[in-house]
Amino acid sequence: MTTNDPADVTTTSEQPARTGERDLGQLVVVAVLVVLGLYMIISTWDVVAGFEGGDPLGPRFFALFVGIGLLVLAALYTVSILRGERGEEEAGEDVDLEGGAHWPTVVQLVALVALNVLLIDFLGWAITGALLFAGGAWIIGSRTPVRDLAIGAVLSVGSWYAFYVGLGVPLPPGVLDGIL
Repeated sequence: MTTNDPADVTTTSEQPARTGERDLGQLVVVAVLVVLGLYMIISTWDVVAGFEGGDPLGPRFFALFVGIGLLVLAALYTVSILRGERGEEEAGEDVDLEGGAHWPTVVQLVALVALNVLLIDFLGWAITGALLFAGGAWIIGSRTPVRDLAIGAVLSVGSWYAFYVGLGVPLPPGVLDGIL
């Protein structure tokens, strides 16, 4: 049922996606994308083809693909910025968009990653990966350490095998050398 009652009309205070003004600060992101893209393309030529003809594309293909993709993305983003388009902030249910970072959490997460870097050679990825997942979950508010350790163990052992068997990239086994 429709009515012509003005009280039934909903209004929003959202700004349109196109504001007409240019945010030149976003061009810094474009510059970073261009530098990364050029670096990847230039450094790709230093890659030595170590495969015995088993890979038809060679080891340079993926790096070139990503480097060119970054340059294309930078070009498209530049056009978008110069046209005055701006991305709107996503309104979260429980996120204060005006608030700053919670620095104790950031410091704890950085310390956890640094501890992981220090212990990974001795303990190995399977153990430190599980501790990294469980510790990160605890820092951001989870209070179920047994479940977090179990999930972390499954993810870290699974990723260890995915890298070692699937990709041929050995991650440090640490104290579990010979067991994994």
